[in-house]
Amino acid sequence: MGPSATRRGFLKGAAALSGTALVVGFDRAGALAGPGATDFNPFVRIDGDGVVTVILKHFETGQGTMTGLATLVAEELDADWDRIETEFAPADGARYGNLSTGIQGTGGSTAIANAYVQYRRAGAAARAALVAAAARAWGVAPSAVRVENGTLRAGGRSAGFGEFAADAARLAPPAEPALKDRPDFRLIGRDKLPRKDSPAKTDGSARFAFDVKLPGMVHAVVLRPDRPGAALASFDAAGAREVPGFIGARALPDGKGVAVFGKSTWAAIAAREAIAAAWDRSGAESRSTRQMFDEHLALVRAPATYAVGRGDLAATNAAIDRAARTVEAEFLFPHLAHAPMEPVNCVVEATANGIRLHDGCQSPGITQLVLAQALKMRPEQIEIDTVYAGGSFGRRANPLSDYHVEAVAAFDLIGRRRPVKLVWTREDDLRGQYYRPMAVHRVRVGLDDGGGIVGWDHRLAVQPIVKGTWGEPFTVREGVDATSVEGIAEPHYAIANFSVGLSDWTSPLRVLWWRSVGHTHAAFALESAIDMAAEAAGRDPLAFRLGLLAGDDPDRRRLAGVLKLAAARAGWGDPPPPGRSRGVAVHKSFGSYVAQVAEVSTREDGAVRIEKITCAVDCGVAVNPDVVRAQMEGAIGYGLGAAMRNEITFTDGAIDQSNFHDYEPLGIADIGDIEVHLVPSAAPPTGVGEPGLPPALPAVANAVYAATGKRLLEMPWTRHIAFA
Repeated sequence: MGPSATRRGFLKGAAALSGTALVVGFDRAGALAGPGATDFNPFVRIDGDGVVTVILKHFETGQGTMTGLATLVAEELDADWDRIETEFAPADGARYGNLSTGIQGTGGSTAIANAYVQYRRAGAAARAALVAAAARAWGVAPSAVRVENGTLRAGGRSAGFGEFAADAARLAPPAEPALKDRPDFRLIGRDKLPRKDSPAKTDGSARFAFDVKLPGMVHAVVLRPDRPGAALASFDAAGAREVPGFIGARALPDGKGVAVFGKSTWAAIAAREAIAAAWDRSGAESRSTRQMFDEHLALVRAPATYAVGRGDLAATNAAIDRAARTVEAEFLFPHLAHAPMEPVNCVVEATANGIRLHDGCQSPGITQLVLAQALKMRPEQIEIDTVYAGGSFGRRANPLSDYHVEAVAAFDLIGRRRPVKLVWTREDDLRGQYYRPMAVHRVRVGLDDGGGIVGWDHRLAVQPIVKGTWGEPFTVREGVDATSVEGIAEPHYAIANFSVGLSDWTSPLRVLWWRSVGHTHAAFALESAIDMAAEAAGRDPLAFRLGLLAGDDPDRRRLAGVLKLAAARAGWGDPPPPGRSRGVAVHKSFGSYVAQVAEVSTREDGAVRIEKITCAVDCGVAVNPDVVRAQMEGAIGYGLGAAMRNEITFTDGAIDQSNFHDYEPLGIADIGDIEVHLVPSAAPPTGVGEPGLPPALPAVANAVYAATGKRLLEMPWTRHIAFA
């Protein structure tokens, strides 16, 4: 489901005077509310000194939304970029809801897409109000007033925004503020526009949850079971009492662990290590990784539980059985951790009416509801101070708000009197039992004498992410969790007799969306199998794909467009340099179209090096081209690092990995060049945070096959080849 600026309607808001500041917001019909509006939803504030503050309804975790949202406002306001400041919005879903999801939060690569019209209208409305105020003061028609780089001009007069902010705030803004035409953009689409988060992150003033320190604050960590699904039977904290700075230990009310309190985080960690705990493992995971994979394989080799999409399985299998040639493969994907550089942490303190949570909060709407239920409060009593987040990749947004619940439980256990800072260590993070689920795909493809695909039978087994949570009514249809089958449920290629079958694998393990969610494994299986079919047909992989994307279908045209661009920039039609081989892949996810050509080399010892990735992306209007390129590069690196060497494994249910020594992140020397090309477009913006990842993996795997003759069907790849 793609984001739409009108799906949820414009957020309800108001323009009101606060001191000498102009504040602008929208009502749900898209008109700007007047000064007397009671349902106030600000997006823009202009102070008396002319500084423009953009209120950010989406958090910033390095993905560039702070810069993007500010760009949208500044463009229509014709503001001075150097005088634009930003501020995170408070938790208020009615005012700051994500127009794509209906819930206040950031995710699904929707931040810029859902705010594109909304934030531009906010900037345009503020501009119109300033122009009207200046025109009235100068006795001229509004059409005579020009706005340039934060300055109002008419005839020989000029003034900064601050001089008219108070007067402008008293005026009713236009119901339909005029927006600029694309050729008039000054900031949207501009390369090298300085990011708004860079100065603070460079000079150290950026405020993360780890930086929050409050008077009287208690530090807490949690002793958790080493097996998913285990429960606390008993614990003995006698040894912890010998640790300097130890305050106390209490069992969590859900029976899933022990909250350990200290005068510092180090004291709490040291005390936790001294606590002896006994666990009830009667409901715990007890299988090892090999058994888990075997069960997934058994599921994809048996009749599927759910039929997905419109394919007719009987017709598909009949077509494959009659085919001149067949291609078959099974693809294995391990559990993966998110492993952000900043493990999750937060601070909880009491307020006069409830609590305040300090956090790099990805989903305030979910967090408010969950914590209100946990503390038996109303959602509006849960105040959220959103700060910078040091990475997420999906970890900070989960239906259970797990680490927030732990924090308020710890806060409750010490009487709600002192602020509590909950910290997860790196070991807690990697053993925290929130993983990208293991998945297995089985593909059978039939081809006729001419190399055309006559049938495609695609089976997969995976643990569902949303099924069983409060989000099930919104995501699960006829038993199928959409996050399990996205990227494969409706293929973008023109393939007759395409059938998909899904079977759920179950475990007490908790799984969660991971950057690009189901597309991470669906695209790999699909694009690897397409390459295998092209080989069986005796066709060039690029030409084979383009043949399946022919026609007037808009999606196929845009997919063909990025394929052609990536291939041209990578020199696909020319032989690769000596010792090098290429592979190609294309995929649509989160509304965007991305194609990549990977170029690899092989050393004398057989080791493979990824020399270059050429990426082409069609994401509609690129609000910040530098941010788009950075997100493509980051997604490519994040995905390839995981595919090359990462996995979370289990021994009798216990998690084996613990830190970066055995869950090694991508190194800067692991990949050579990454070159990103943007397709010029006037279409509305679509996602960029995640779409760069899915095609990167099959593009490299296809290049490795071209170089070595080895098909990479199982991750991590280092099980089968060495990387230089």
